[in-house]
Amino acid sequence: MQMNGLELSKAYYKEYGEPMLTEQFPELLGFLAVGLCGAGSECFGFDDDASRDHDFEPGFCIFLPGEDVVDRRAAFLLERAYAKLPKEFGGASRSLMQPVGGARRGVLRIGEFFAEKVGSPDGVLTVGQWLALPGQALAEATNGEIWTDNYGLITRIRENLRVYPEDIRKKKLAGHLLLAAQAGQYNYRRCLAHGEEAAAQLAVFEFVRNAIAAVFLLNNRYIPYYKWSFRALRALPRLALSAELFEYLICTGNGEDTAEEKYDVIEGLCADLIDELIEQDLTKANCGDLEKHAYLVNDGVADGEIRNLHILAAV
Repeated sequence: MQMNGLELSKAYYKEYGEPMLTEQFPELLGFLAVGLCGAGSECFGFDDDASRDHDFEPGFCIFLPGEDVVDRRAAFLLERAYAKLPKEFGGASRSLMQPVGGARRGVLRIGEFFAEKVGSPDGVLTVGQWLALPGQALAEATNGEIWTDNYGLITRIRENLRVYPEDIRKKKLAGHLLLAAQAGQYNYRRCLAHGEEAAAQLAVFEFVRNAIAAVFLLNNRYIPYYKWSFRALRALPRLALSAELFEYLICTGNGEDTAEEKYDVIEGLCADLIDELIEQDLTKANCGDLEKHAYLVNDGVADGEIRNLHILAAV
């Protein structure tokens, strides 16, 4: 069986990277972290044969703390040693050029990595940053695997970023629930009543996009880049079965033969969301109006300043 990207990179590190570091840089081992995380489907374990057409290679990341701990010369020597590692491994070739968007593998400064991903070199975020950051940025900061971390810095930062603070989670959840309710339970039928079938499908898209975001929040997981959202959704412990219904909604038309069935599916998905909200003690209302539950979730935000922000402030 062909190795996926994470497996390939770890095997490559064990075969070539670990001996290189042990033999050539023993004095730096206590300050290094090695693993694979960041951008790319392989960092999520989502890669397949189609993923190998770009940015797929047997590489890994060597993470360094700041220059006060590991100076520029040491970093340069590490970069040079990494560049000399074999270019072929496991049927894949290392790229001679950096991918668009900058280096994803090789020697990286921890502070620069997190500054690029979440806007903070130490991973400490303000309330405003937590509210504004898209889930995919946080997902890329915390995905993949770290295989060795003797210094411990990147592990501590990743752990602090692992999940949303509870008030942030509730604020984001409230906003996505409100948008899902307005698009699905209200605007979908109204668009059809106006004879606006294309607008009705836009309402479906808005419902699905926001309902999926709510499902990730109910699982306390970050939603990845949109093209991997369904793949990640199917693997969630809660409400994973909704993926098939979301797919049905966005892949079908809105003619008379399907519109009523689609509305029933939307209502069923809203009911599932409400059941999960009640299960997690995020709402207590006994009604099927998802919008009402959205405001109740917002009411449950403990921090008054966050609670009093517009309900859509985090979406």
